[in-house]
Amino acid sequence: EVQLQACGGGLVQAGGSLRLSCVYSGFDFDDYAIGWFRQVPGKEREGVSCFTRRDAGTYYADSAKGRFTFSSDSAKNTVYLQMNSLKPEDTAVYYCAASFRPGAFSTWYVMTEDQYEYWGQGTQVTVSS
Repeated sequence: EVQLQACGGGLVQAGGSLRLSCVYSGFDFDDYAIGWFRQVPGKEREGVSCFTRRDAGTYYADSAKGRFTFSSDSAKNTVYLQMNSLKPEDTAVYYCAASFRPGAFSTWYVMTEDQYEYWGQGTQVTVSS
């Protein structure tokens, strides 16, 4: 059974930093995509940063480039999202998600919510101005 458990959210002032962690288990295949999405009330969930195991590709939303860094520790079955220079507009519930669908390994669809079938519980990130 695939499980994802995210943590690390919190309240931070604008300009501050947070590191989210996601521990995963039950990955029976070598090819997968795993990443971070976020959602604010009334809006669709959007991809923030995703990783494809097949080619070790890391992808970022334009809003995350230069400020957020995705990393992973396979020995700990954990992925991270280091978020620096946080802005109030980064306030959202952040989710860790994983997919074994070939479509998620595509550059075109790796950041697309519909390609991901496994989701962890969200962790709230609140950035105050």
